[in-house]
Amino acid sequence: MLSTGALRAHLLAARLAGPVATPRETSLRSYRLFAARDPRVLLGLDPERVWGEPELLRLMADKCGVSDDPGHVSGPDVIDPERTLAALDAFARCLGRAAERRAPVLFGTGHPHRLLGFYAGLADALSAAGCAVLTPAQGRCVDITTRFGVRTYNLDYVQGVALVREPGVRAPGSATGAHTHSPLPVRAVLEEAVESRGVLPELVVGDHGWVCGAGQLGIEAIGLADTDDPALFVGEAEGRVSVAVPLDDAVRSDYYRPLTRYVLNRACLSQ
Repeated sequence: MLSTGALRAHLLAARLAGPVATPRETSLRSYRLFAARDPRVLLGLDPERVWGEPELLRLMADKCGVSDDPGHVSGPDVIDPERTLAALDAFARCLGRAAERRAPVLFGTGHPHRLLGFYAGLADALSAAGCAVLTPAQGRCVDITTRFGVRTYNLDYVQGVALVREPGVRAPGSATGAHTHSPLPVRAVLEEAVESRGVLPELVVGDHGWVCGAGQLGIEAIGLADTDDPALFVGEAEGRVSVAVPLDDAVRSDYYRPLTRYVLNRACLSQ
């Protein structure tokens, strides 16, 4: 069993929290774009209130522990590990409640190279607890606007976790995929479930557009978010995202394994 103290030490050593690799300049740029309602950083969220840059900075300081000083404009950003631990505990409680009622769950990631293993471990545990881990719209095409123009991707599932990949890049089922912030994949998955009269998820677990896209549609959603992803924390503040866990979402994939163990233990789902 991983103690809170041991996980705190791991968060700092792996730079999942504390000074992280996300530059302050990148975070501030995201806050500016969010305040301007740029779709690239809204991640499918339609904020109910006006969020200016000062309000966003205060929110991110409260939720993540970043500096609230607008004059601090360079260097690494900082995440308070205590906030990460508190959010992981809330995240675990949501998973535990889903397991208790055997709720259907959807997992999806825009960071498959880094976070696939984290979500796959959770999906396996919830499946063992009697939850249906949903996999609708396998192979469906999704057109996503990127900095290179509109690209077509295919939806795929690896170990119960949804991701998108460019056609022909890898065989279906391989553990790689494209990095995306788009909410279009989760919309396509939910649309397919409705059209086929299938089961809709009661909980969506993931990051980026998977969380905000689901939350915007009224489905309970929880996920991980970096300091340059204000949409998840705004969604949490406005009540459309249940839990947003602040941490660096782009470190080595094996650094997330202790988080999986910690969350499953807290959710009473350790196998």
